[in-house]
Amino acid sequence: MRVPLSWLREYVDLPATETGRDVQAKLISAGLEVETVEPLGADLKGPLVVGQVLTIEELTEFKKPIRFCTVAVGTANGTGEPQEIVCGARNFAVGDKVVVVLPGAVLPGNFAIAARKTYGKTSHGMICSGDELGMGDDGSGGIIVLPPEVEVGTDAIELLQLVDEVLDIAVTPDRGYALSMRGVARETAIAYGLPLRDPALLDVPAPNAFGYPVQVSDPMGCDRFTARTVTGLDPDAQSPIWLRRRLQKAGMRPISLAVDITNYVMLELGQPLHAYDRGRVQGTIGVRRAEKGEKLTTLDGVKRTLNAEDLVITDDRGPIGLAGVMGGANTEIDDTEGTTTEVVVEAAHFDAISIARTARRHKLASEASKRFERGVDPQAASAAAQRTVDLLVLLAGGTADAGVTEVITPSAPHTITIPANHPDKVAGVDYGRETVVRRLQQVGCDVYGQDELIVTVPSWRPDLTDPNDLAEEVIRLEGYENLPSTLPKPPAGLGLTDRQRLHRRVGRALAGAGYVESPNYPFMGEQVLDQFGLADDDPNRKVVKLVNPLSDEEPALRTTLLPGLLQALRRNDGRGSHDLALFETGLVFHPRAELRIAGRLPVDRRPTDEEIASLTAALPVQPRHAAVVLAGAREQAGWWGKGRPADWADAIEAARILAREAGTELLVRSGQYGPWHPGRCAELSVVVDGTRRVVGHAGELHPRVLKALGLPARTCAMELDLDALEEASSGHPKGPKISTFPVATQDVALVVDKAVPHADVEAALREGAGELLESIRLFDEYESEQLGGDRKSLAYALRFRADDRTLTVDEASAARDAAVALATERTGAVLRGA
Repeated sequence: MRVPLSWLREYVDLPATETGRDVQAKLISAGLEVETVEPLGADLKGPLVVGQVLTIEELTEFKKPIRFCTVAVGTANGTGEPQEIVCGARNFAVGDKVVVVLPGAVLPGNFAIAARKTYGKTSHGMICSGDELGMGDDGSGGIIVLPPEVEVGTDAIELLQLVDEVLDIAVTPDRGYALSMRGVARETAIAYGLPLRDPALLDVPAPNAFGYPVQVSDPMGCDRFTARTVTGLDPDAQSPIWLRRRLQKAGMRPISLAVDITNYVMLELGQPLHAYDRGRVQGTIGVRRAEKGEKLTTLDGVKRTLNAEDLVITDDRGPIGLAGVMGGANTEIDDTEGTTTEVVVEAAHFDAISIARTARRHKLASEASKRFERGVDPQAASAAAQRTVDLLVLLAGGTADAGVTEVITPSAPHTITIPANHPDKVAGVDYGRETVVRRLQQVGCDVYGQDELIVTVPSWRPDLTDPNDLAEEVIRLEGYENLPSTLPKPPAGLGLTDRQRLHRRVGRALAGAGYVESPNYPFMGEQVLDQFGLADDDPNRKVVKLVNPLSDEEPALRTTLLPGLLQALRRNDGRGSHDLALFETGLVFHPRAELRIAGRLPVDRRPTDEEIASLTAALPVQPRHAAVVLAGAREQAGWWGKGRPADWADAIEAARILAREAGTELLVRSGQYGPWHPGRCAELSVVVDGTRRVVGHAGELHPRVLKALGLPARTCAMELDLDALEEASSGHPKGPKISTFPVATQDVALVVDKAVPHADVEAALREGAGELLESIRLFDEYESEQLGGDRKSLAYALRFRADDRTLTVDEASAARDAAVALATERTGAVLRGA
């Protein structure tokens, strides 16, 4: 919301010495986000005056049209003689009043004006456009042509209100009232302790039976509809300078008088309005839900297919507008034809959720929808309609029709009961009852009671729904900066949980292995699961969808870390970084079998364990995962030797790094899942309570997935469940024991079927070798015709060591033989060469 300071002063008598920066500081202290204060005309220096074009000579010997003009500027040039000016614009004629800047002046951008020779003539100044004066787009696309009644020689800086300050306020969703001059003026008046001249306090005639017929079929979607009619309008009437300038300063482009007035009143009171050409409306104006498949061409020229949940404005032909969002083209006031002499003014109040969904569904955010979805004062509709009628009568010479239509769904004002000391408990400050009552009355509440206050919320504050909202109002108006700074006193000796320690160790280990952390937003679109090739019944397809997502393309919470990581990898690869190793640790989200509604926790005390447990039970299941993605070179080439591209083995090694940090044994075997290549995918599992449990996968991604996501060739990835890894661990990792006795190494080569996983062979050897086994390593895999087409040889190095003695050859050999025997029994292995 852009708020011109000159306009704000109409409602609050601010001290003359107060600048925009001063007002900004006050409003920020009151809780409004005033992002910037824009000084308009700060570097503008006159003389800048109104001139009248006397003559125009067309200079035709140049490539583009050039005009040599004489312009009367009165005594502003010191001589009273006409000013000679060269101009290339063509949207003015002899007799027009224009804005002239004379030599010695300085325009915005430090553009100094001086007499200069151009196109064979000497130009003594400039005839100005709106852009050259920093006014923005005025819709004319050329020189400013002023109304004929403006006197020659008038100071144009004052006439066009070129010097001002504009406060740019970022209005949060809960403060829709601040999307109006009325709302900002109320906050300013409270901040300065000054009275407010409320522009909504108007004499409004009572509704009667002579107004334009209106029928509301959906009172839940539209609880108030006011219609007023103005006849006898001058179709050639133009918006006055002051009206156009206020719209421009507020960031809106002047269009036509009727539209400008509705926009002006919307900015002033916060109530969106719409003006219909009465001659183009057929029959009764209605409000209903759209029929599925109905069509409507909106004012932006787009033909839209309506949804059954859309709220529409209709006449006897069908829809003529998307309620609260945008009007239809079939009832538009068309000033190009200059035929509109009768106008029906609509001021209605629509359901905020319905308008928000319609605007998002049609990707049609408008100034009206922005206000309705944040909450509009329903009591201001009749005042806004009256204000619009008054301005149409004043500026367009119209006559207000005696008929007044108001369709109202009765509703009681919202009342909240709050202990008088509740704000004190929330803030930890002793405000006292008098301060609480005074502050609540300042925001418009009616307050009754002593120790227990009964507070009636004003109609323009739909965000005030419970005692904590009222406490926030008291606290912010008393000043957040006045709250004492107190640090919580945590109980000593707790420190980090085991889960937090593992999370930190994992991050440090992956960073030490050359991976770069890449945190991502926890949102995703379900289409990525199709691109991953997940089965229809895959648990990761069951997602938690957000009611109000940040992006319609990513409305769900992630069930895997890979979409965000792969998107980051693709983005970096596209920007020239081709050798990438990224990791992320974070939560994924799975819906619970039973949907529960979360309760609201208290703020005046610590929640009980039961309340916390109830809240946790309503949340999705949120295990912590870790994932890595790799592409390009894993080892760079250089003088030290050849480089090496990242491959599936690097992804598996990343998983082993995590298992070592968790202090658990990771079982790796061939697998097949989702986005991974079926021949280069490892299934990662751990043993929990004697049962093998799959915790993740690693390997090279499928070429089909790489193509769908636009990823580099041979991209690899790994993801596993950190919580499951922690559950399988035996506690904190223990440091290795350093023995003073020598190691005994025994090599063994076993021939097995190709279908037998290496992990099964290794597990059997490890168990059979017993306690003397220190480590086991696969160092060779061999296949040949001599072994048979369906057989392979696996060679292992077994290291044996005792803590208290040097092992003999017989002891080491016996342990090796026991390991081979168990492997033979379980996997059918045969000792090679036997």
